[in-house]
Amino acid sequence: MLQAVFTKIAPEVIRTSVGTVEVYPWSREVEPELWEACFGGLAKDGRFYHIAEDCLLEQFSFRYLVARNGTTGEAALQPALIVDQDGAAGLPKRVRSVVAGLRKIYPRLLRMKLLMVGCAAGEGYLGSTEPWALRALHEALPQLARSAGASVIVMKDVPGEYREALAPVFERDYRRVPGLPAATLDLTGYASFEDYLQRRVGKVYRKNLRRKFKKLEGAAPITMEVMEDASEIAGDLFKLYWQTFERSEFQFEVLSQEFFERLGRDMPDKVRFFVWRQEGRIIAFNVCLVHDGVIYDLDLGMDYPVALELHMYFVTWRDIVQWSIDNGLRMYHTGPLNYDPKLHLKLTLAPQDLYARHVAGWINPFFKIAMQYMHPVRHDPIISKFENAGKL
Repeated sequence: MLQAVFTKIAPEVIRTSVGTVEVYPWSREVEPELWEACFGGLAKDGRFYHIAEDCLLEQFSFRYLVARNGTTGEAALQPALIVDQDGAAGLPKRVRSVVAGLRKIYPRLLRMKLLMVGCAAGEGYLGSTEPWALRALHEALPQLARSAGASVIVMKDVPGEYREALAPVFERDYRRVPGLPAATLDLTGYASFEDYLQRRVGKVYRKNLRRKFKKLEGAAPITMEVMEDASEIAGDLFKLYWQTFERSEFQFEVLSQEFFERLGRDMPDKVRFFVWRQEGRIIAFNVCLVHDGVIYDLDLGMDYPVALELHMYFVTWRDIVQWSIDNGLRMYHTGPLNYDPKLHLKLTLAPQDLYARHVAGWINPFFKIAMQYMHPVRHDPIISKFENAGKL
């Protein structure tokens, strides 16, 4: 791990029509009070951004934009990062294979340097939705992109709840397209996982699930432990995470063993590690954040092929839902991907948007048209089957 060891220097200052935007390369150069004011009310507070910076520093170049209102003195914080991104990542596998062949001749084909607004490991929450702060951000981003050598600006995985605030400022210059959505399950009113199955899940799929769970009766017993700090077993967790990561169709950030160590050590009030063992050996884990009555599923790791044989994806789902109900939580929030089981388990899609533009004004109109065809949701046949898919 490359720790964020820095020498504090004067920030880059960008002038805007409402004041200034100071650009810092390190999260700890931003005053703690501003982190608390802008992100303290979210599951991923300032501590999460510090951890992501320290543990993902070799993958991204981080930036923290502090907008200051020249009239009122108000301040707002917005994290961002600079990354060399594969523009073909959201395309179907057959198209990616064609692109891979062409890159033998044109190595930079569909590769671009991006200025990405948001979090390196998760949704792109905004530090402020005040009109002045969004205007300052809108004016500062092209200037920052040019100075960083980035050709494209992307606001990454922005929760749909921000659409109303962003539309007046960003939708003229940016193309908004659906990012891979998260999904939620409302837990209120259910007495148990079995109660949820009986009342929410269809008969055929319910029968299928019970058949999967019945298979466990002939296997060695599986136990689940819930931990706040899993640093002692972080090496084992990382190995399972890596197995799962390599099987994933879409890949962005690569987490590290240190990331799992730091989560529990630095955020024990919010982090919960769910660890499943069979005959003493860890065969699956799930790391979540618990905040304001909601459990946020961050990452999953499994020991293949044992996990496939025992249907551990569904076992982990069952056990976390039951734990959440037992602990009085009202909502289960999962990340993107694995949409087929989520469809049958009757989850609701939680829209996450991508706002993108090209820095060059003359290219941007053509880029906005291309974005309609490059986003991953367009190529996923399962997503369109959700009841609320139209809201994407």
